[in-house]
Amino acid sequence: MARSYGPYFDPEYETLSIRINPPRVSVDNATCRDCTLVKVDSINKPGILLEVVQILSDLDLVITKAYISSDGGWFMDVFHVTDQHGNKVTDNNTIGHIEKALGPEGYTSGILKTCPGRKVGENSMGDYTTIELIGRDRPGLLSEISAVLANLHFNVAAAEVWTHNGRIACVLYINDNCSSLDEDEESRLCVMEEQLNNILRGREDDESGAHATFSVGSTHVDRRLHQMFFADRDYEGGCLEMEIEYPPNSKPDVRIESCVEKGYSVVSVSCKDRAKLMFDIVCTLTDMQYAVFHATISSDGPSASQEYFIRHMDGCTLESEAEKEKVVKCIEAAIRRRISEGFSFELCAKDRVGLLSEVTRVLRENGLSVTRAGVTTIGEKAKNFFYVRDASGNPVEMKTIERLREEIGQTMMLNVKKDPTSAKAPETGGLAKTSFFFGGLLEKFRT
Repeated sequence: MARSYGPYFDPEYETLSIRINPPRVSVDNATCRDCTLVKVDSINKPGILLEVVQILSDLDLVITKAYISSDGGWFMDVFHVTDQHGNKVTDNNTIGHIEKALGPEGYTSGILKTCPGRKVGENSMGDYTTIELIGRDRPGLLSEISAVLANLHFNVAAAEVWTHNGRIACVLYINDNCSSLDEDEESRLCVMEEQLNNILRGREDDESGAHATFSVGSTHVDRRLHQMFFADRDYEGGCLEMEIEYPPNSKPDVRIESCVEKGYSVVSVSCKDRAKLMFDIVCTLTDMQYAVFHATISSDGPSASQEYFIRHMDGCTLESEAEKEKVVKCIEAAIRRRISEGFSFELCAKDRVGLLSEVTRVLRENGLSVTRAGVTTIGEKAKNFFYVRDASGNPVEMKTIERLREEIGQTMMLNVKKDPTSAKAPETGGLAKTSFFFGGLLEKFRT
């Protein structure tokens, strides 16, 4: 029998151009008085802008301005960034991480592709199963999901939950405090999958594409949520009975024009500024197979203005009105998915199986619907945050806030972050005291 040979590709060839022309990263605190400049020069490649913005966003840095140029074979970016408090980035660990992740070591070691973007405690890292859920949202759904996990003795080590346009998407990391899956745990996973799918479908005639999927390993949570919603076509509407009425100043203004002389389509976005806004827009354009060649980003007080010069990956611009309309709708959806108008709170407690189920049960029993949520574990401590509305989508009344504080605050540390019914902070002495204590404890977690 004659042997056949395929072509041989040296695995080192993929990174050859990077090793010949390694990326240059500069973190400059001297040029600007009120921000840090992060400059990145490297060989251009598909998706590189998203990778850079992802690294900065995962560090919770605020991008106040940015200038992007990647026309031709070279990628040159300048980002004006601050920390969450509006100060320069002076922490040596943060600066070192930026230089390592965006420099030659990050590109050749895969740091940019493997960062999950959601903190999981050291004890559970590498020993969890990832669950992705998508379906029609309804009051109490998160409570039902977490109750299934608790009843089967699975712990939620980390999670992110978004809702938009009457739909819910979740990425959860669960574990069982075991080093490997045994036969009993395998069977419980099968039972859990069946029960979660039944909960997501809700009604027998529900054909809305609800489903639960399982995998082992990490993913970038925020990007994955965008991809799940995009695949679910949430930007098309069609399930508006639970959609929140956003304030007029939160509505994004997205426009698309043509730059005929340069052969670009120009996407202009004006909206209320918020954290990770640039990441959400660049993520959407990338997942829609558009390449960004030039961009300018600017934040002026509460408002943000962003302009992207794009082409499709095949080199074409946006010609048809239908294509332009789809891009506009997808960007608007990406911006709104992370907008959380309403009462929010953070709570902290010792991590344990059933913690998320216990908290969401209290929310459900008080007639509240979760619009967005996150779970983080640091060591043996769990930190959760929730944005909630009442079952009709209206702001939460103050008496409900007080009732929650009485029920949850007895066993956990509760911090009320926002009260939509009043521009002032709650004046009750007990609540202020609780908030102060929780904030101080979080500082200890970060150190």
